[in-house]
Order: sequence, then C-alpha cells, then structure tokens
Amino acid sequence: MTDEVSPLIKVLSAFGIEPVSAPSTFGSGHINNTYFIEGVAEKKYVLQKINIQVFNKPWAIARNIKRASEYLAEHHPTYHFITPLSTLEGSELFEKNNEYWRLTPFVPNSISIDQATTPAQTYEAARQFGLLARNLDGLDMGPFEATIPGFHNLTGRYRQFREALNGAERGRKDNSQELIDAFLLKNDIVEKYENLLQNPDFPNRLMHHDTKINNVLLDTTTQRGICVCDLDTLMPGKVISDIGDMIRTGVSPVSEESTEFELVEVRLGYYKALIEGYLSEMKHVLTPTEKENIIFSGPFLVYMQGLRFLTDYLNGDVYYPIKYPEHNLNRARNQMVLLDDLYDKHETLQQIIDEAIA
Repeated sequence: MTDEVSPLIKVLSAFGIEPVSAPSTFGSGHINNTYFIEGVAEKKYVLQKINIQVFNKPWAIARNIKRASEYLAEHHPTYHFITPLSTLEGSELFEKNNEYWRLTPFVPNSISIDQATTPAQTYEAARQFGLLARNLDGLDMGPFEATIPGFHNLTGRYRQFREALNGAERGRKDNSQELIDAFLLKNDIVEKYENLLQNPDFPNRLMHHDTKINNVLLDTTTQRGICVCDLDTLMPGKVISDIGDMIRTGVSPVSEESTEFELVEVRLGYYKALIEGYLSEMKHVLTPTEKENIIFSGPFLVYMQGLRFLTDYLNGDVYYPIKYPEHNLNRARNQMVLLDDLYDKHETLQQIIDEAIA
C-alpha cells in the first residue's frame, strides 16, 4: 500500500468505511483533493480533503451544508441534495493534524462535464442551479456564514484593483495600461452594484457562487440534470452571482484561458438555454428588482473576474497559478472581450430574458 493511500484508509476508518480497493483520485477539480472510494456491499463514496489555504473556515462549510440539508429534508424531502456522511463520532468532518476530511455518497449513473457541447446540457445545468435556489427560498439567512468572506464583493475587488495600481511595478503597469484604462472606463458597474446592495427588493439568498457546469451531475444515459455538487461556496449572496457565473463560464466557445480572443463571444443559443433553464425554476420566486437586473448578471461577474486577473498580474502573480509571464494579463483581456460582447448584444440578451420571464 502506497504512502498516499495508507493515510486515506485511516481517514475512512473514522467514518466506519472499509474500502475494498485502493482509493483513486477523482474529478477535475483543482482546489480540494478528491478520491473515489469503493466500499463493501458495492457502496461507493467520494472522499475530499478541504483545501484550507482557500477555505480557511472548513467548519463554516460543514455548518452551512448541514443547515441547508435539514431545511431541504423538512420542506423538500424528495430533492436530491448531496449531504456529507457523519463520522462514527457524529461529526460532519474528520479533523486530524489540521487536515479536514468529508465523505459523501457517490451518485450512481452520473457524470460531470467541464464544458457544454450542446445548449441542452447548458439548460439542464442552469435548471439544477435554479431548482436548488428555489428550494432554498425562504430559508433564514441569519445563521449562515461566508465560507470565503468577500468572495463576490465587487466593491472590495475594485478596491484591491486600485491598490494594486498604486503599488504595481512600472513595467507591469506600462504593459497593461490599455487594459487598465478599459476596466477603469467601465467602473460604473461597481456603482450599480453598490446601489443594488442598498435596495431592499434585492435580497440575500443562499447561493452556490461557483456555477460552472462541472458542478452539476448529469444522468449518464439521458444527460438530464440530477443534482448540484461541490457546495463549499454555498453561502449568502445575490442571485446575480449564480446567474453571472453561469454566463461567464458557459456562453463562450472558449474558456478564460484562451488567447484566441477573436473566438471569445456570447453564443446566443447557449445564453438562451441558460436563462430559460434557470428561470424555469426561479421566475416565480425572484423579486421585481432581481428580474430587472438579470441582464446585469453577466457584466457584473465578468467584470469582477477580469479585475481579479488584472489585479493579480499587477501584484506580481501571487494568487492564480500561471504558466507564462503574461498569463493573468491575457486572462483579463479574455474577460474584457467577453464583457464587450455582452454589451454589444445587450438588446438581444434582454429580449431573451423578457421572453423567458413572460
């Protein structure tokens, strides 16, 4: 048995699980360490070690998920919510040597995909995120905690950008000046965000905050959505976060890593599928202000992520891993191209939203 596997066996024993074969790495995530476990009686599990460099409040994650699970069990008992299994001592996490582990049931006949190849897949993923949000509507936000404080706080991200501008090394600042000017020119997005936060008709909801398509499980055979997974960022937030992140990661034919900027665009068919899927569950739940600002979701999230990439470049690439010197700068350029296309297609996108809400 390898040195890597042996500690996993000890962790599993805390949950009362005896694997029948060696645990194997699982999934395409880059944050937590994830393993596939085969237990006795053909039971299967997913074991994760939480990355405390990213999530330095692992117990907040566990408490948020537990509270959501209890609410759903009471109010929507047939809803498929992936709830972590307890240790033999009744804890949601196993903690040892400042490592935090959780175990969840493996969802049979399920797959996750990193990029949609059809609008139908996008629809199913968006519908699942909408279904989760709808089922959690009415939940008291008071006891819930931010698992990453300030994660989608655009005001804070913009402040970090301005601080990076003031402290940037001259060469990096000169090299990115055109892009810096482009982001500064669109800072009315920050003002609109701040105004929305003051609107009582724009409530906090329990949002997923990481609505990439690979955080939804699809049925292996039918490609129908089964449930949402990866709930580390399940915390209070605004609906524009979840819709915006779906738009940012799902409508362009190329990812944020692409330097083929001419390929970055809003594919209308995918945008339409995304909006229709989400609103098929949420349109009767959203407030008038939330409905009015669906169109703002894309610019809000794309602008914020672009700021984060550019800020990291100006700071000397201290947060996002890079593969070449201008990696973060090109990521920011990619996001600006997508943001410009969202603006260029504004009227068409608003019409798609209006038709989905009607």
